Amino acid sequence: MVWTQNYEPFGTVISPLVAALPIVFLLGLLATGRVPAHLAAAIGLLTAIVAAIVAFTPPEAASAQGSWAKTILAAAAAGAGFGFFPIGWIVLAAIFLYSLTVQTGQFEIVKASVMSLSADRRIQALLIAFCFGAFVEGAAGFGTPVAISAALLMGAGFRPVTAAGLALIANTSPVAFGALGTPIITLADVTLPDSFRERKEAWELLLSMMAGRQLPLFSLIIPAWRVWTMAGWRSMLAIWPALIVCGGSFALVQFVVSNYLGPALVDVAGGLVSLAALALFLRFWQPGRIWTFSEESTGPGSGPVQSFSARQIIHAWVPWALLSLFVLLWGLPAIKSWLNGGPKQAPNFLAGISSFDLPVPFLHQHIQRIPPVVPGPKVEDALFRFNWLSATGTGIFLAAILSAAWMRISPAQFMRIFLATFRRMRWPLFTIACMLSLAYVTRYSGMDATLGLAFTKTIFFYPFFAAMLGWLGVALTGSDTSSNALFGSLQKITAEGLVRAQVLPAGVSDLQAVVLCATANSTGGVMGKMIDAQSIVVSAAATQQPGQEGAILRFVFWHSLVLAALMGLLVMLQAYIWTEIIPSVSL
Repeated sequence: MVWTQNYEPFGTVISPLVAALPIVFLLGLLATGRVPAHLAAAIGLLTAIVAAIVAFTPPEAASAQGSWAKTILAAAAAGAGFGFFPIGWIVLAAIFLYSLTVQTGQFEIVKASVMSLSADRRIQALLIAFCFGAFVEGAAGFGTPVAISAALLMGAGFRPVTAAGLALIANTSPVAFGALGTPIITLADVTLPDSFRERKEAWELLLSMMAGRQLPLFSLIIPAWRVWTMAGWRSMLAIWPALIVCGGSFALVQFVVSNYLGPALVDVAGGLVSLAALALFLRFWQPGRIWTFSEESTGPGSGPVQSFSARQIIHAWVPWALLSLFVLLWGLPAIKSWLNGGPKQAPNFLAGISSFDLPVPFLHQHIQRIPPVVPGPKVEDALFRFNWLSATGTGIFLAAILSAAWMRISPAQFMRIFLATFRRMRWPLFTIACMLSLAYVTRYSGMDATLGLAFTKTIFFYPFFAAMLGWLGVALTGSDTSSNALFGSLQKITAEGLVRAQVLPAGVSDLQAVVLCATANSTGGVMGKMIDAQSIVVSAAATQQPGQEGAILRFVFWHSLVLAALMGLLVMLQAYIWTEIIPSVSL
């Protein structure tokens, strides 16, 4: 039986309010700080399941509630599976490698080497969370940079909540080009016009160009925003040269690569260039006054840094070099394809072994999306891909194995540390599974589309809300890629409608409108990355502070909302005044 999603079971006003209940319960309970994250996630999931079964039942399922309930429960199970793998696997592997370096004392040397560049906490945050985090986002994405950056910051001596919050804020402007451009590539797939069917790469480049004409401004802002959040305005202004070098070098590379080469290498190149530029700049410039946290006036941020030999420093950095190498290799399409068994026309010996798709019972091809969410009726696939070898978490785990050999950790000690890490991560992993389960229930029941359709009623202000819709999509799904897959088609349909209704200026073609609004879904969505429940839980797990998810959410929520609104205003400006910034579309 195929169920057709029901987007307005209670009309245009009440339906979005009902659809919002699961996310309101989830974020509201987290924000109180009194409800553990795993319990808040479970309550949010239960609310979503009840709302999906009771309120969003398709008309044809009225007499078959049992079958519809099975479909919704299957969606919840599929989401939980995706939460454990690959998302949970990435987090577990990253924290495990970090634990290995801590247990062997090598992380102390890493920390000292970072402090030798600058003992100033503001500079350290730029190096670790923004520069290195952008590189990791570009290579892997999907929660990896938050897990690694937050753990590194905490290990370097940052307060746990501050480390988590700074890692989340930093993981914004690079996100649209994360995982070798996956969000933009996905957006191109779901918005591809018929006139570009034979030139998909050209459409990808157009969307990449548009994102590269929105995000660099925020790449300049985000480093300063983070320092202001941590240390205040005066302390932020005191290091303006470093902020210009850090944000400026990344923004320049982001603009050039996205506009002339495409989305794949934007963050990898930008992260490496900004890291090298800032490290080189620090050889010639240092802050006039070293800034540290108030409680460490005689602590690691201001006292003498223990010196180590070049050999010791190189030895200590090898695990993180291996991590970077494996994350980059596992993100390359050619290697990922080989690890998955090769292309269909030329499979290798891993075909059918390292990766296989499992249709989800009661869910696969049981749900149909209909206009205006999609151009025409579309039956949704529900395949659980178990790509155990090509998963980013596996690459990180292999880096951990090689790191253990490098640090001469015995097999017995290796297992002890792994089991201890798994035990410490059991509740965060459960919480991540619940968060993704909630996202899948809202997606397959149509509740997410109901919320999205509410934004399309804004007419003249839609370019602003196009960015806010992306923000909502990432907050709901935990992924800019998923948000683009979810709302990309809706953005396309609405943009074309704005041109037909002559809402946009006469000089803006329908294809240009689609480029602008579809890209806004991705660039606005990056600001929602810091408040999606999955990222909040990952950051809490990485900084070893279960139960503090509410404090982290309160730390970043208003930053997320304000930055998303600023992106919306930029899109409005480009839609009605600065229209020449929209790439020209030639057929």
